[in-house]
Amino acid sequence: MGKTKKEVSMAGIVSATLLLNAAAACMWPLTTVYMHNQLHQSLTLAGIALLGMSLCMILGNWLGGRMFDRWSPFWSAIVGTLCSLVPMMTLIFVHGWPIFGIMLLFIGLGDGIVMTVVNSFAATVKSVESRKVFNYLYIGMNLGVVVGTLMVGVLMAHGVTLVFIVAALSYLALLLIFLFDFRANIEQRSFEHSRGPAKPAQLNLIWLIAFLVFCLYMSYSLWESVISVHMTGLGISFEKYSLLWTLNGLMIVFGQPIVNRLAARFRLSSQIWVGTLIFILSFLLLVFAKSYAMFVLTMVILTFGEMTGFPGIPAWIDGLAGDNDKGKFQGIYNMAISFGRAVGPLYGGLIIEYGSYQSLFWSVTGLMLLALAGVMGRNRLNRRRG
Repeated sequence: MGKTKKEVSMAGIVSATLLLNAAAACMWPLTTVYMHNQLHQSLTLAGIALLGMSLCMILGNWLGGRMFDRWSPFWSAIVGTLCSLVPMMTLIFVHGWPIFGIMLLFIGLGDGIVMTVVNSFAATVKSVESRKVFNYLYIGMNLGVVVGTLMVGVLMAHGVTLVFIVAALSYLALLLIFLFDFRANIEQRSFEHSRGPAKPAQLNLIWLIAFLVFCLYMSYSLWESVISVHMTGLGISFEKYSLLWTLNGLMIVFGQPIVNRLAARFRLSSQIWVGTLIFILSFLLLVFAKSYAMFVLTMVILTFGEMTGFPGIPAWIDGLAGDNDKGKFQGIYNMAISFGRAVGPLYGGLIIEYGSYQSLFWSVTGLMLLALAGVMGRNRLNRRRG
């Protein structure tokens, strides 16, 4: 068992993020295909199962923040990991319906807790600049998604049991990292010299940022859901669609360190504003995209905007929060991501049913621009007052 130390290592935080996202990325694409093709359940039921998993993840995000702030950061990480590990190990031996659906709920809850706890630990690192910490975290997260997505593609050919075994091993490795590297004495630290809870003006800005994050991830989730249907409808193969995600992952893993170096010269809020605007404008291109080359160009612009703007958001929220409520506000940030991902496919489906793909892309672009304008307006107001 690792001895108590002043803070968690960056290697531990990045490794934990990578393993968590690799395990989660194994389950998301698998669920719909496995439920429909092998358990012979309807696509609607598969959608309900994923929505249930998302809602449990949101609950986990909230719980993780509360547990981190009010209980023990270390034990919060252990409990969250066990909450995902035990059901994943159960699925190795029993994976019929409805057991599969029930276990997904527990995995979602555990993943939500761990996601917030790791972000909250990252917010307590003092030896590395906050912006850099969250940039490394973002690389770890995306590398995990790339690894997990590639793993499920290879492993699924050898049977679903192997996918569950590998995912369970990922959670086991995560548990070991927590046991040996996360015994930091932040859980004993007194907060006498802390800045206290966020001021009202900062609180307003944090909630506006959370709404922006919700809009961004709701729109982003369209790429994971309805855009694949849209592209195959245009005669573009599913394999070509999958390649876009490989391109996205590789651009982030290799491009992020370069972007980080350039972005360090600018104010954090400016970096977020520019990157987010580029991300939003990529959705306007989707309105006119008909060829595969156009979708590739859109994904390149989207990814560039994402890796410029997105990693700085949790660091910005961390700077606006007081030391007493770091877990709470990292929880709100993660809840906004999970809620956006849960609502996106449903919103996309409804707009397409009663409108068109073009009206969908116009609507999310408008929504994201409004949310960004709200955040930047409030930030400017706070700076004038401050």
